[in-house]
Amino acid sequence: MGEVAERLKELLTQKAGKIEVEIVQMEIMPDHLHLFVKTVPTNSPHFIVQQLKGYTSRMLREEFPSLKSRLPSLWTRSYYCESVGHISEETIRKYIEDQKGK
Repeated sequence: MGEVAERLKELLTQKAGKIEVEIVQMEIMPDHLHLFVKTVPTNSPHFIVQQLKGYTSRMLREEFPSLKSRLPSLWTRSYYCESVGHISEETIRKYIEDQKGK
């Protein structure tokens, strides 16, 4: 894992703690990432994504200036969200783990 990916992991964990989000599992891929999180009922998925993307984008671009010129924006506005209950926690964990080899 590269320096930017390592720092991204640290920043996500840091910000998650500040907004009452527990990152249960995380896989950073070359062009996206997978997060399995638990949170309080008052945190909406949109709020969590907005907070994590905004914070990490700002911090990574400050710390790694090459990211400013190489990409028009660090994150897209899109994301996928699924709640546990519709599918099992085990299924989510397996899916995220399986992404490592792809």
